[in-house]
Amino acid sequence: MTGSQMKINATLLRSPALALAKKELYSLCISPAFYGILIFFLVFTSVWLFNFQNFFLRDMAALRPYFAGFTLAFVLVIPGITMKSWAEERRLGSIELLLTMPFSEWDLVLGKFLSCLGILVCMLILTVPLPLSVLPLGVFDGGVIVCEYLGAFLLGAAASAVGLFLSSLSKNQAAAFLGSAAVLLVIMFANQIPFSQNVPAPLAAVINFVSLSFHFESFSRGMLDSRDLLFFILTAALFLFLNTRVLLLRKWS
Repeated sequence: MTGSQMKINATLLRSPALALAKKELYSLCISPAFYGILIFFLVFTSVWLFNFQNFFLRDMAALRPYFAGFTLAFVLVIPGITMKSWAEERRLGSIELLLTMPFSEWDLVLGKFLSCLGILVCMLILTVPLPLSVLPLGVFDGGVIVCEYLGAFLLGAAASAVGLFLSSLSKNQAAAFLGSAAVLLVIMFANQIPFSQNVPAPLAAVINFVSLSFHFESFSRGMLDSRDLLFFILTAALFLFLNTRVLLLRKWS
């Protein structure tokens, strides 16, 4: 074994989650579907702002309508990113190989999750030119925009954890995509139910609590609410934990 191979093996043992994340990122970056998803996200959010939200007719220096479109875009984009993670491993039979490697279930799950976060950050960075292009049109609050980007990242991270969990339960990519999109649609816009239906206040509070977009609203207003921050972190942690339980059951089944 050469010195470079020994260094690589030592790195894998020290940070298996990072090594797996790099592998997943490489696999996604060579996939044509990834670029289709990326283009869809950028085009959809731009069309949402300028066409559906009539940005130039609002006469208001705010990008809140732009980031509101992220909630709807993530319903389709996040499942497109996560659907391959576990469902494809299961279809190809490579998940059994992963489970026999000297990695813990948390290493495997975190590796997949970190790769999704890497893609998410890349997507958000590519949206930056649009806000920059409209800054000369008005006096925008830079702090609000930063807060909106932070909220978008946390929203995408929580949605990615949900998508990974559902992918681990699915037998193929199509089922993973449809299942994740359906679940994200429900938990993303559950807060719309109290607006359209006569729901008792206690039930409305519960429905709003489980809604991802409800907790995103404070960020879209430029408010850094610790309760919403904690909600996104705990939601991501919960579904990552459930993902490890699925892998553990599969390992011993």
